[in-house]
Amino acid sequence: MKRFEERRQDLINATSRLKEVLNEEENEIMVDATLHRYEFTFELAWKTLKDYMEYLGITINTGSPREVIKESFAHGLISDGEVWIKMMLARNSLSHLYDEETSRQVYDEIKNEYIYQIEKLVEKLRNVK
Repeated sequence: MKRFEERRQDLINATSRLKEVLNEEENEIMVDATLHRYEFTFELAWKTLKDYMEYLGITINTGSPREVIKESFAHGLISDGEVWIKMMLARNSLSHLYDEETSRQVYDEIKNEYIYQIEKLVEKLRNVK
C-alpha cells in the first residue's frame, strides 16, 4: 500500500504541474513543456494503476502499459479504455516526434481530451483509503 500511496501522490502532483502549463498562454515553449509533462504524468498514471490493482489483489500477466490499461478498464478503474490506449500511443510517439504538426496534434489531444481522463483517475484514486 505504501508504494501505491507514494505513487498516487506523485501522480496528483504531476497532474497539477501538467494543468499549470495547460493554463498558460499557448506558445512553442508551453507546447514543449506540456508534451514533456504529459510524458511524465502518463507514466505515473499507468504505474499507479498497476500498483493499485496489485493492492486490490488483481494480478497482471505482463505489466506492460497496454495490459495495465486493459485490466484497469475491465475492472472499472478507468471508464474509456480506447482513449487510454490512444493516450499510450501518443506518449509512445513523443519520443519519435520530429515535426511540429504532429506535436501540435498531440498537444491538442492532451488539452482537450487526455487531461480530462487523467483528472478522472486522480479523483477516483484520491478517495482510496
